[in-house]
Amino acid sequence: MNPSKLVLKVIILGDTGVGKSSLLDRYVKNEFTKQYKATIGADFLSKEVSLEGTPVKLQLWDTAGQERYVCLAHSFYRGADCCVLVYDIGSYKSFESVKEWKDRFLEEAEPTNELAFPFLLLGNKSDLTTREVTWEEASEWASANGLMPFYEVSAKESTNVEFAFGEAAKNALRRLKATKTISIRESFALKESSSSKKKNCCKGS
Repeated sequence: MNPSKLVLKVIILGDTGVGKSSLLDRYVKNEFTKQYKATIGADFLSKEVSLEGTPVKLQLWDTAGQERYVCLAHSFYRGADCCVLVYDIGSYKSFESVKEWKDRFLEEAEPTNELAFPFLLLGNKSDLTTREVTWEEASEWASANGLMPFYEVSAKESTNVEFAFGEAAKNALRRLKATKTISIRESFALKESSSSKKKNCCKGS
């Protein structure tokens, strides 16, 4: 019998046109197409991987970058274990938007511990010969925002894509394990507290 797989939910956020769908197609299907097709609302692909000897099913949510779909964010972001922020190295505007995407995610997803929630920053289209965002500037921003892991990637040439999403999966698994540990501790503390109250009540009767 195969061991049951953990399911990890990873959200991909960024402006329209930065290549979120292309990155997922490259990572999951090892495919790339130059034809652009805007994501409507959200879509997700899944991939089965092994992390630390544990079979894991990754649910990779590709969300629309258009403003008109923001109202759907809460239902898409809820329950996420990791968030990947994507910008286009050839578009400074898309890099400036990363902070807004991060803040919006935290507001809508409402993670238990915002400071500990795992984010990754990806600068896509590293194959471009001209750029508007330097590696140094993006790296500085990532460091200033919770020492966020940062990688420049290329969906077209498959540069760093497998590695970057592998890191996202590892961070998601660490968070899931930490969350379970905290829940067990809180549950134990609650039972202990309840038991103590019962004993005190008995003494007073």
